[in-house]
Amino acid sequence: MKYHAGNSGSVNLCFFTVNYAMNFSFSLPKTVFLTVFYCKITLNVITFIHRIYYECCPGYEKVIGEKGCPAALPLVNIYKTLGVVGATTTKMYSERANLQEEIEGPGSFTFFAPSNEAWAALSTEILDALVSNVNIELLNALHYHMIYKRLTSDDLKHGTSFPSMYQDFDVHIHHYSNGIVTVNCARLVKTDQHATNGIVHVVDRVITAITNNVNSLIDTDDDLDTLRTAVAAAGLTSLLENEGSYTIFAPTNEAFEKIPPETLTRILGDPVSLKDLLNYHILKNLHCSESIVAGTPLETLQGTVLEVGCDGEEMTINGKAIVTQRDKLGTNGVIHYVNELLIPDSAKTLLELAEGSVVTASKLFKDAGLTDHLIGSEAVTLLAPLNDAFKDKSLAMTPDMKKLLRNHILKEKFSSKNLYHGQELETLGGLKLRVFVFRNSLCIENACIAAHDKNGRFANMFIVDKLLTPPMGTVMDVLKADDRFSTLVGAIQRAGLTELLNEKGAYTFFAPTNAAFSAMSPADLNKLMRDPKELANLLRYHIGEEFLVSSAVTSHTRMKPLTGDKLELGALNSTVYADLMATNGVVHAVDVIVKPMPPKIVSDEAEGSTIRRTSAVRVNDLFQKVLRSQSSRSMSRV
Repeated sequence: MKYHAGNSGSVNLCFFTVNYAMNFSFSLPKTVFLTVFYCKITLNVITFIHRIYYECCPGYEKVIGEKGCPAALPLVNIYKTLGVVGATTTKMYSERANLQEEIEGPGSFTFFAPSNEAWAALSTEILDALVSNVNIELLNALHYHMIYKRLTSDDLKHGTSFPSMYQDFDVHIHHYSNGIVTVNCARLVKTDQHATNGIVHVVDRVITAITNNVNSLIDTDDDLDTLRTAVAAAGLTSLLENEGSYTIFAPTNEAFEKIPPETLTRILGDPVSLKDLLNYHILKNLHCSESIVAGTPLETLQGTVLEVGCDGEEMTINGKAIVTQRDKLGTNGVIHYVNELLIPDSAKTLLELAEGSVVTASKLFKDAGLTDHLIGSEAVTLLAPLNDAFKDKSLAMTPDMKKLLRNHILKEKFSSKNLYHGQELETLGGLKLRVFVFRNSLCIENACIAAHDKNGRFANMFIVDKLLTPPMGTVMDVLKADDRFSTLVGAIQRAGLTELLNEKGAYTFFAPTNAAFSAMSPADLNKLMRDPKELANLLRYHIGEEFLVSSAVTSHTRMKPLTGDKLELGALNSTVYADLMATNGVVHAVDVIVKPMPPKIVSDEAEGSTIRRTSAVRVNDLFQKVLRSQSSRSMSRV
């Protein structure tokens, strides 16, 4: 449990941040008070018990009958102030190192005093080395925590450095936008504790002198041997030696060993991939671990972002707790060690992109013998369906499935931002796929792009919501190829609409199945079939004047039919495949005959008049029947 405190107003309240093992944190005003929560579970009900303990901020006392701690105590020198603020171990070591006389005497000092917990956190080996020669090592260490001027927390600006009292070695200040202040990545937990001869800030760790740049730190660490070789091969040595303010997530030798040998060999042998890989581990700005809050996107030198956050006491990257050592500070940045390699999309093959997000599709592409296209240097674009796109579908690797999967690879490298309505994209299988741009969707045939582009080393990947169903003829051809539409085909021929559905266009046909016609009474069906004009008008109600696939339908999508006012469509269930693609349109099979709704009389009280409004032809329920219809499933082709 950690806390920090600061004064608040005339009653001298303090603010403590408490981090619990239960993984939540909050700030509370105190006098000082410390709030403790714990859980009691009774009959499966969790009860939080809240207790508040009060104490005064350093330098203040309570007054009987008054709120808070209004009585200010007289200031004392820094040596005595160390005891007042609870840094008793620092006070003890100051006496041992013969520093007491200096910090009791005249001057104007700033003392970054390690808390008792900070000293206790040092390894026995380091602590013994410091105190074994108290007149030299311990005094030097304490002097490095001191600056020969009074600096309040307001004076500690982000990115500033101040010469310490140990050989003028600088201490490095970072004041983050979330209010956290660090010195050499040690967090200030109690600030602005004034003394007669200076000011004390309590910090949460013992800091050490910074003399080397981050490249030197990497050079001298045996656990970063592979990283050192990679940095040199990528030509990044000078970057890490020069002035800057970087954060490096340094992969250890173990991290490199976890990567499949063929992948590692490929990346190390490709200067472009290697540079992207390393730049993906480097942030543009210096971030000590104490500055990180949950879910912070931080930009890398590679150009994309890493999601850096925390999980309890663990620092996370992209949601994974892979940081093994934190806050190794250099003169031009800070290093955090990670035990997993972070590989950006720009250093991956198509197969690696697919295996990381669409597992089912990646396996099928390999089974179809397309691996060479996914691991080579071809400039292609992969249309990779989501895992859910294969739900309730046979995954048997038939010749037709192989042919279909081959048509999921486009011959060129495309960006979705450059696609336009009506564009044709050629596949490896020789088909021309059409691009359709809708208000909220960008689709290639019936498959709409469901995520941001994945831009690999040589090729790109579009994740799409469906398996492609390329057009297999005109709308009339599609209907004739499925015996579930035999009654409809006869009706179209009687109504004289065959030519319309064979000619060039972009129609959406809500096609009634045999079951839809069978639901009519024999008398009504015979009457309809004997009247070609009425039959034609009825069928034209079912045909939209534009192209619309199911994924582009929102809660209130409207379409103009060939006859009538408008069709208002409801949202589709995305798990049902209703799109039967044609060269001049798309067919959605329905098990109901659509008829226009009667006009409604609507009273407009504000206008004091009655308005006759013609209702739209509504197919909100119609699309639900599309989904339930057997013919809305993938049809067999002739």
